[in-house]
Amino acid sequence: MGYTNSPLVVYTKLSPNHSGQRTHSIDRITPHCVVGQLSAESICGCFTSTRRQASCNYGIGTDGRVSLCVEEKNRSWCSSSNANDQRAVTIECASDMNEPYAMNSAVYDSLVKLCIDICKRNGKKKLLWLGDKNKTLNYVPAADEMVLTVHRWFANKSCPGNWLYARLGDLAARVTVALGGLSSSGMQASSLKNLSEAEAVAKIGPLFTANQKTTGILACVSMAQFILESGYGKSELAQNANNCFGMKTSLSGNSWSGSSWDGKSVYTKKTQEQNDDGSMVTITADFRKYACVEDSIADHAAYLLGAMNGSRKRYEGLAGCTDYKKAAQIIKDGGYATSHTYVQDLCNIIERWNLTQYNAAAGSTTISGWYRVRKSWQNAASQKGAFHDLTYAKQCADKNPGYYVFDPAGKAVYPEPKSSVPYTVRVSIKDLNIRKGPGTNYGKTGYYTGKGVFTIVAEAAGAGSAKGWGKLKSGAGWIALDFASRI
Repeated sequence: MGYTNSPLVVYTKLSPNHSGQRTHSIDRITPHCVVGQLSAESICGCFTSTRRQASCNYGIGTDGRVSLCVEEKNRSWCSSSNANDQRAVTIECASDMNEPYAMNSAVYDSLVKLCIDICKRNGKKKLLWLGDKNKTLNYVPAADEMVLTVHRWFANKSCPGNWLYARLGDLAARVTVALGGLSSSGMQASSLKNLSEAEAVAKIGPLFTANQKTTGILACVSMAQFILESGYGKSELAQNANNCFGMKTSLSGNSWSGSSWDGKSVYTKKTQEQNDDGSMVTITADFRKYACVEDSIADHAAYLLGAMNGSRKRYEGLAGCTDYKKAAQIIKDGGYATSHTYVQDLCNIIERWNLTQYNAAAGSTTISGWYRVRKSWQNAASQKGAFHDLTYAKQCADKNPGYYVFDPAGKAVYPEPKSSVPYTVRVSIKDLNIRKGPGTNYGKTGYYTGKGVFTIVAEAAGAGSAKGWGKLKSGAGWIALDFASRI
């Protein structure tokens, strides 16, 4: 077949490290973590020496720009498997340097776009994530199917890191939807069924880190609840309804805004509850059924933030609490669980698995993938809900006057905010490029801002910047607002 390269590429430096033209048609994509917040140029630079004996087809820099290291027609040396690399397009993505090797929203969004482009040019209508090595390697893709594989299956490595590994189902779903195929969005609890307890913890951890960054609820506490109440995602309720927290259709007579439950999908089963005197009773109850695990996590968090006890919040003080023992007690005192040992059970799980490692660092930014409905981006406690689908997020905002929909990068996208230009920003780096237009697809002027305060007179969305582009009052050009702090 005639191979082509992606038009998304903005920088090319071809590596000598490859095996020439492929011996198998392209039917796999293998994303990797580059282990460093590198630029698109630097990723290519990693593979210029023949002594390195490694390469990749594409690199995605920390700002989301895409580089070409090995042409798509050729087999790169990337995943420790000749057979895999012969049929896979390999992509190195800028990431943190330590597990879970998190990637920022610009990188993840570009990965989605690049995978869409790769599939389109190679005649594929679906991207599949089967979540199991043996199942995947024994699977024969249909002519219109592309399959995701990972480096860790072929070598003793963590690559692509647990952050991206936990999102490969989401990646496949987004790409397939964009291609016009059918897909269920998000992680299915069924993917946890055959994992060990340790593997399940590693897979779900990044989801709770992301959840804390938008809700303020400690990741370790929510994870412990997940583990305790769903048996590492393997309970009947989790496997059949993606319900990982025992969320009933009605909880303590409460209703709350921003629920990710569709309001009608129900799973009925028998369950045991503990009376005040310690005795157990079996009841039949209706539980919420979710489309994916992420929706279960989002609804659980929305409940903890929004459930009321009279005129007061039922779990007042939970958002922003940094002491996991205190947070667990707040949940128990709010009436979440009837078990007399619930707090100790949560703490035991946290300490057994060292779940505090998944707690989000103070001031960290939001991970991509969710539209948030809030009064303002900074006011996380005002959040009404988190949605995969922008349409549902808009509907929630419409029902709550004064609320806005924020994209994964924290930019208000609905209702369209009134322009507040001009305004001033502070740039704290000395080499921020000035471009001729709003996007990395526009040429550089050859000048940098340097450190200092600048006036922005217009804003525009554009490639390469999650927060958009600002036009300098001086007329020198446009700068990426990711690197400027509004004063």
